[in-house]
Amino acid sequence: MRLTRYTDYAMRVLLYLGARPEQLCSIAEISRAYGISQNHLMKVVNDLVNAGYVTSVRGRFGGVRLGRPAMDINVGAVVRHTEDGFDLVDCGSCIIAPACGLTGALREALAAFMAVLDGYSLDDLLVKRSDLALLFSTESAMVGDG
Repeated sequence: MRLTRYTDYAMRVLLYLGARPEQLCSIAEISRAYGISQNHLMKVVNDLVNAGYVTSVRGRFGGVRLGRPAMDINVGAVVRHTEDGFDLVDCGSCIIAPACGLTGALREALAAFMAVLDGYSLDDLLVKRSDLALLFSTESAMVGDG
C-alpha cells in the first residue's frame, strides 16, 4: 500500500504540532523543519483546518496548533480524509474481474491495513514527544547554520 505525499505531509504536520501541544507554529517553521515546500504545506494545513484536525490563529503572532487533543485524532480517519481513493488496482475495467479472486484479496488486505491504522491515535505516535521536539529543534538549528 502506498500513501500519497499529501497524506505524508498531513501526518508530518500533525506530528509536528503534536510534539508542541502548547505552542502556535507557523507553516514556514514546519516547512523548514522537514525541508519541504511551504506552498504544499499551506494546502495541506488549510485542509486539516477545514477538517477540524488543526486550528488556525490569524495575525502577527498567529499560527497553527492541533484542533483537538492528540488522543482524539485517529490515524485511520486522517488517512481516509487525505486519500482520494483506495483502489489498489483498476478491477472495474478488467475483463476477468467477475471471475478473479484478486479483487476480494486486495479488498481484504486494504481492510486489514486500515484496521491497524484505526487502532492508533496521534497520541500513540507521539510516545517520544520530547525526542521529536528535540529532533525538530536540532534540524532547525542545522538549517539555520547552513
